[in-house]
Amino acid sequence: MASLTIRAVRHRRLLLQVANERHLHLRHPLVLATTCMPSVRLNTQNLTVVEGKTITLYCEATGSPSPTIIWVFSNIVSKHESDTNKNPASLTIKNVSSSDSGIQIYCIAENTVGEDQASVDLTVFFAPNITFLEIPYSDHHWCIPFSVRGNPQPVLTWLHDGAKLNESEYIWTKIHVTNRTEYHGCLQLDNPTHVNNGNYTLVAQNQYGKDEANISAYFMEDPGGSPFYDHPGYIEDYGTPTNDFEDTTNNSNQVTSTDVSNKDNEDSITVYVVVGIAALVCTGLVIMLIILKFGRHSKFGMKGSVLFHKIPLDE
Repeated sequence: MASLTIRAVRHRRLLLQVANERHLHLRHPLVLATTCMPSVRLNTQNLTVVEGKTITLYCEATGSPSPTIIWVFSNIVSKHESDTNKNPASLTIKNVSSSDSGIQIYCIAENTVGEDQASVDLTVFFAPNITFLEIPYSDHHWCIPFSVRGNPQPVLTWLHDGAKLNESEYIWTKIHVTNRTEYHGCLQLDNPTHVNNGNYTLVAQNQYGKDEANISAYFMEDPGGSPFYDHPGYIEDYGTPTNDFEDTTNNSNQVTSTDVSNKDNEDSITVYVVVGIAALVCTGLVIMLIILKFGRHSKFGMKGSVLFHKIPLDE
């Protein structure tokens, strides 16, 4: 039995050419079987879709023997279904969620010779959504913190008491952290005064829509105007106002029945103490006078007795 081994053959036509060049004389028909590694090709390298839509990805694989195709991805939220019994294989994602933007999808083909794979990133376009906006806090600069989602990246603008806020070197928007389609940052203010108090509106917008959110900001009391807690929205964002000076003033002017009762009790106790002290003083004086009086009479009586005994009586 004779055998012919030809290595590193990628195409049947090349094999036949080699056989002819070597002038092989065969008694029986020669059946040539070739094997080769899989090769994978996706129908697109830019998988983009608008939130809520449906998209289908195709994966074509070649190789000998025919490769098995599988789809690999993780943490996908959207509903999806795949068909790997056909070539090309398909993956359909329905009602695409914005949470799936940025995930990688792999198509892997494998046979007895080896495997090949190709991948693509899923990009989901969606309207902005302001997920976080809070009252300002003081750090190196004053910061009104916010978080915004959107793809493409939303354009951010601010309104101050309904008027467009012109940013400058003293007040500006800064993005501190970016996580795929989510942006975390601050409206930063350098040494704000009472002029900067008021309502701030964040507007986030891209070509798919926009979102707005409001917050009341208080930095400093107006030295010549009304208290900021009279400003609309203060109680919603800051709660019940507390002003130490005003509380002190109000407390000094308010008189309750309990205060009057306590004051009367204090006055009564004072009167009792004064009367008691006066009574003790008077009693002490009376006792002293009695002692002095009786003591003086006793002394004279003794003298009289002595004189009486010294004078002889007439018989």
